[in-house]
Amino acid sequence: MSKAYWIAAYRAINDPDALAAYGKLAGPAIQSGGGRFIARGVPAQVYENGLAERTIIIEFDSISQAVATHDSPAYQAALEALGDGADRDIRIIEGA
Repeated sequence: MSKAYWIAAYRAINDPDALAAYGKLAGPAIQSGGGRFIARGVPAQVYENGLAERTIIIEFDSISQAVATHDSPAYQAALEALGDGADRDIRIIEGA
């Protein structure tokens, strides 16, 4: 079974306080779902249409584990705390 990667690309942070509240809930929810943070931060370099905004890569053992974590009550509570605090693009992809 291939690993899965949850990639979060932030287009804009509208409310830093809401993002901080989200982070306090999201990190533990993701880790309890089996997620391992691989990289997070602002890109060192961007190309083409890339945005120099916060990006996070999280590894899971499977697609189903990543989806279940996203859909879990604990992560949904984190999303509620975030509200409109950020404009993000979340993708879950299968590893090669």
